[in-house]
Amino acid sequence: MISFVLAIVALILGYAFYSKFVEKVFGIEPDRTPPSIEYYDGVDYVQVSTPKAFLIQFLNIAGTGPIFGAIAGALWGPAAFLWIVFGCIFGGAVHDFLIGMLSLRNKGSSIGELVGQNLGVVMQQIMRVFSIVLLLLVGVVFIKSPADILHNLIPGVSAMTFTIIIIAYYILATILPLDKIIAKIYPIFGFALLFMAIGIGTMLIYGQFTGAFAIPEVTEIFKGNPHPKGTSMFPYLFISIACGAVSGFHATQSPMVARCLKNETEGRKVFYGAMIAEGVVALVWAAAAMTVFGGIKELAAAGTPAVVVNKASVQLLGVFGAFLAVLGVVACPITSGDTAFRGSRLIIADIFKIKQSPIKNRFLIAIPLFIVGIYLTTIDFNIIWRYFAWANQTLAAVSLWTATVWLVKKGKPFVFALIPSMFMTMVVTTYIVIAPEGFVRFFKNVPVHTIEFYGILIASIVTIICTALLFNYKHHLHSHSTENLKVAK
Repeated sequence: MISFVLAIVALILGYAFYSKFVEKVFGIEPDRTPPSIEYYDGVDYVQVSTPKAFLIQFLNIAGTGPIFGAIAGALWGPAAFLWIVFGCIFGGAVHDFLIGMLSLRNKGSSIGELVGQNLGVVMQQIMRVFSIVLLLLVGVVFIKSPADILHNLIPGVSAMTFTIIIIAYYILATILPLDKIIAKIYPIFGFALLFMAIGIGTMLIYGQFTGAFAIPEVTEIFKGNPHPKGTSMFPYLFISIACGAVSGFHATQSPMVARCLKNETEGRKVFYGAMIAEGVVALVWAAAAMTVFGGIKELAAAGTPAVVVNKASVQLLGVFGAFLAVLGVVACPITSGDTAFRGSRLIIADIFKIKQSPIKNRFLIAIPLFIVGIYLTTIDFNIIWRYFAWANQTLAAVSLWTATVWLVKKGKPFVFALIPSMFMTMVVTTYIVIAPEGFVRFFKNVPVHTIEFYGILIASIVTIICTALLFNYKHHLHSHSTENLKVAK
């Protein structure tokens, strides 16, 4: 219980103090004309109020990740609390703020364009394709997961019916101006999501969960790995809990909101603040998963994340409260799925310089995207989720390196961005080597501990190379600057 409460307090303090440090280093310019005014088109470049911008950003990034991911991460016990807190404050919120503000400074550019400006043309082309694929995977994941949750909530209606309804809404949200549908219905979804987080969190603190059902303390991590299957914490915990700690998907969403801000002074509240709010949601569900089933082994046997959500909500809030709470859970994926497809449209429009004012141009891009997305819904959900998880954290690493390089170019302190860049590079590289869908499948009959050793070794080498290249680039910039000064004199 104490660890859970302290974790929430830590997130709040992180926003109150560390976010101001990050903002100061970045150096906001209140007098700069924002893209929402300079490039206004009535569709994607539109001004919204700060509360609506925060709500849109929060709901965009808070898919099922901070819920389903937190439930999966709970299998490693209260170590999940530490990853959510430190990952969110020093990694995820820094990532979201820097990418959002870089986009705000660069015409509301998509992540692929930002990568190109800082990491070169080759990486730009790779990340353009990579981000579109990731968004399609997100869109598909967030079609299927809310449909399944709604089917469990209302068994009389088939999952296919809910799938059709969700796809129809996604098409509208992708095509229509942002302030005509998304900005109008998000307050409703926001209420449901806040009710869910506050309701579940309050019952965890003030409910009847004592003794064997108490929220575990972080001191439990010294008793060893509690995962029922013995799965190692590194890198799997850091892949399982992405949204709520560090998530590359957010780099595709922040530029969308950057096109709607009125002033750079809103960036800290919207980008950093929304990530902290998502961290709170992840903490609530990680604690609920560890608590209401009586232990980690019992959680593992409880069923799918959707079933866990339903059972935990009923046990904590009763039938009616659970109905409202589950609607909040449904709001998460729906409000990320709609903007995943919308984000794909914007990235493609940026690549091919297609103006989005004419509605026919929006349909021209959106229709093929939904054809591919609908086809992907026929593939097994678990396969889609595994590749989404890997792609998501890979994009997070690349986005963090992009922001770090920008800070170096501007001569600003950069270590606060470099450290999470290095850590996420270690995570994703290790995962790519040792995960079942990674390179390990090419090596038969090799002991697990051997594979994990070489995975960490290879990840360390990759991380060292990336870091060395950064410092070499920094040295090159310094030398070039010195030469220019000599010439000027």
